[in-house]
Amino acid sequence: MNSIFKVAMLTFAILFSSNIWAWGTTGHRVVAEIAEKNLSRKAKREIKKIIGNQKLAYWANWPDFIKSDTSWKFADSWHYVNIPGNLSYDAFLTELDHSSNDNLYKRALILMEELKKKELPLEKKQQYLYFLIHIIGDAHQPLHVGRAEDLGGNKVTVEWFGSKTNLHTVWDSKLVDFEKYSYTEYADVLNRLSKKEIKEVQNGSLENWIYDSYTVSNKIYGEVTKDENLKYRYHYLNKERVEQQLQKGGLRLSKVLNEIFR
Repeated sequence: MNSIFKVAMLTFAILFSSNIWAWGTTGHRVVAEIAEKNLSRKAKREIKKIIGNQKLAYWANWPDFIKSDTSWKFADSWHYVNIPGNLSYDAFLTELDHSSNDNLYKRALILMEELKKKELPLEKKQQYLYFLIHIIGDAHQPLHVGRAEDLGGNKVTVEWFGSKTNLHTVWDSKLVDFEKYSYTEYADVLNRLSKKEIKEVQNGSLENWIYDSYTVSNKIYGEVTKDENLKYRYHYLNKERVEQQLQKGGLRLSKVLNEIFR
């Protein structure tokens, strides 16, 4: 009984530890599926050498799943970057530049460079690719570019249709899962932009994209009060915002992968 209790407590700690889970399994797979639909032929060939015939979406949640392995504890902070709220663009860039070397932003830069190395062992290529797929998704969940004092909205308690939760969880999964799409259905619904529109979404650098999420994050913080009961109206007001973030995440991930494997 004691061992069962320990396992249960460990599972609880993993599932609810701050700033680890983003988009939930559905959202991350949507991002990965959109990215795969927009890969170049060369990128598809090179990625196939790494993961075989499996889809990107299959591995999109691997960096969350390995939280059950304590040997990966060092990677917890790779899933988010904490930035004080409502900074100007220049102040934001300064804060990002001076941030921890083990956050979402700094780790993504490292992974992008590492994956360009031809001599990298296959197992490392696989792990780095899985993390990059996931981290670019995380970068587009606005509360993964949140504030340290509330752990990216984890400490902002709210209700979702009367059930107690927190703002971070609402954005991780509640809003996405409310649509009742499978990840392939959702990706198909969102993957409808013209070539010109795709180019506009993909324009800019990783810093620009993270700032884009940061501005959305600031709006989210400003629009919700502690213990507010969020339901139909909150979904209605944020449906387009959520879908834009998923769409941006997928298209920008495809740009990153196309540039690495060109």
